Amino acid sequence: MTSMMLKEALSAAECVALQLANDTERYADLGRKLRSTSFSTALTVARGSSDHACNYIAYLIMARLGRVVASLPMSLVTLHKSPLITRDTLTIAVSQSGQSPDVVEPIRYFRDGGATTVALVNDISSPLAEAAEWAMPLRAGKEQSVAATKSFITSLVAGARLVAQWQNDPELLAGLAALPESLAQAGEADWSQAIDVLAPARNIMVVGRGISFPVALESALKFKETSALQAEAFSGAEIKHGPMALIEEGYPLLIFATRGPTQAGLLALADEMRGRGARVLLAAPAEVAQRDLTLPVAATPDLDPIVAIQAFYVMAAKLSAARGMDPDRPRHLSKVTKTN
Repeated sequence: MTSMMLKEALSAAECVALQLANDTERYADLGRKLRSTSFSTALTVARGSSDHACNYIAYLIMARLGRVVASLPMSLVTLHKSPLITRDTLTIAVSQSGQSPDVVEPIRYFRDGGATTVALVNDISSPLAEAAEWAMPLRAGKEQSVAATKSFITSLVAGARLVAQWQNDPELLAGLAALPESLAQAGEADWSQAIDVLAPARNIMVVGRGISFPVALESALKFKETSALQAEAFSGAEIKHGPMALIEEGYPLLIFATRGPTQAGLLALADEMRGRGARVLLAAPAEVAQRDLTLPVAATPDLDPIVAIQAFYVMAAKLSAARGMDPDRPRHLSKVTKTN
């Protein structure tokens, strides 16, 4: 029986097409607002998969617009009641449910203090959507599976739309328009080799760098969540600073080598780790001869992580079943997590 996680992952292309067909003028208005506003601080507010989406959005903002972006420790607002300066601040929250108090309260705090607040949220009637000045619907539809898939992908797309309009970049906007087709193709990627390697595995290290690191973080979470597989994500630049001690003969290593300036170093890392005995699963585009898994690509490299995670989700749903688990009902987890 096909899991709900797999069905929802495969519906991401339709959800993205729906999102892109709506709110065009509102994103354009938001872009004009961001271009006309001087920010001394930019922050993201999120948990779990949504925080991984924020990592991607923050990287795009820093790489393309030169604004330094930090992830806000929400307890500074919710528990410590710290007197944070909110003037000249851009605060971006990402959430599927929009329900968790530790996401809602900081957005309300920053908005009350005069910050520009943006919520990329699936439930547009949620407390988070009401708290933010700019509530932008993900349009992923109701998500049944506990493991977020289509809502994560639509979060990445919404973040990229924000950046494209802020930067007023026709190339990035055109790349976004082509995403539904790219996602549909990514859903057909054959990553069965990964299932063969990981079905009996006890642990795995997931590696990315730069714009692909958020995909590594999300993949490691999904391995834990849906396959009870101990997984850790590391940047390719950090793996030699201690994590290397874990590598032994046959140790599984999934490396996301998306296009861009970090790719060469990740390909070299894959070769080195193979030499140390690791069982490397190198996910790279079709032109990379030494790849183990073919990584789908988008119209522009900055959007590659969006189609990369789609290919991963399909494999992850099938891996969970291969390990005798139900990806729709992870142990000890529920759909909406509320923390303070």
